[in-house]
Order: sequence, then C-alpha cells, then structure tokens
Amino acid sequence: MPPICRVCGRHTAGVEVCDTCWRTRPSYDGARAPYFFEGALRKAIHRFKYNRAQHLARPLAALLDEYLTSWNISADVLVPVPLHSQRLAERGYNQAELLAREVAQMAKLPLEADCLQRVRHTESQMGLPAAGRLDNVRGAFACANPDLRARSILLIDDVSTTGATLDACAVALKKGGAASVWALCVAIAK
Repeated sequence: MPPICRVCGRHTAGVEVCDTCWRTRPSYDGARAPYFFEGALRKAIHRFKYNRAQHLARPLAALLDEYLTSWNISADVLVPVPLHSQRLAERGYNQAELLAREVAQMAKLPLEADCLQRVRHTESQMGLPAAGRLDNVRGAFACANPDLRARSILLIDDVSTTGATLDACAVALKKGGAASVWALCVAIAK
C-alpha cells in the first residue's frame, strides 16, 4: 500500500503530510476514504445520492465500518455532513445521514444527526475548482449541540473531493467545543 498523508489520507510521495495539507492546515484531525471515486463505486454512489437508491446505504456503510475497525482513532459520536433544508427538500433525504445511521448501528456508536446544521444554502460543489469549493462552504455550517464539548467526533460523508466541506464542518464542530474531528468518507477523488 502506498504511503498516505496522515491528515487527508491521500497518497503521497513518501512524505508524512501532503503539500496541500501542509499549506492549508485543515481543521479536521484526520480524514480517510477507503476507495477512489471511480468505476462501479462511483456509479453506486451517484445512484445512492441522486436516484433515490436508499437501499445502497447499508452496503456502502459496511465499507466504512470495515475500514473504521482498522483505523486507529477513538470516536465518541458520529455526525453526518448535513444538507441545507432546501437541498434536503429537493432530494428527500440526506445520504450522509443514512450512511451515518448504518455505521452507528454497525460500530455501536451514538449518532448525533442534528448537532451540525447547514446554516447557509450553497451551490453544488460538483464542478467547482478547489478554491471555489473552499469559498462556497466557508461559514456554511454551525454546531447546534453544546453537548459535544471535549468529545471526539467522527464526521461521515459519501465522497471527499478537495476536503473543503469536511474542513468547514470541522471548523464549526471545533467552534462548538469538539476536542477532535475525524472524517470518514466512502470514496475520495483522485
């Protein structure tokens, strides 16, 4: 297995921290995705996210749970990346919450589905360049649960492209008092 950045989990050229994480210093303590966002998995995630294939939540969550058992972190609670109410109404469900519910059940960890809120509607991250993604989600999230103080959070999402959404969520969770924020996604963009 090629070496990975200890922060974002992307493959590196043998260094401990990749150039991007060294420059940007993400607010999350670490992020991982066991698979690349390509091929059959990409199609499955698209069906799950955009075609109401909610039945895929369990098998996708099983991939996360399997990876989680080998990732040496300690999490107190799972938190899904939230959708804005407008996007939730359009889609009918939050795919990250469905994944998090399944992982919580499999890993026997508590779920705090409403502690992180998307307080500002943002345009879709799909198609935006890296800098645009960062600007798009900056300040878009807020922690709505003071009970997270001094707790270790495991943030769950389907795909990480640049890490901008995960970073914006981690900023909000740490402002809310979280001791650490780890992120786990099914797939990561190459």
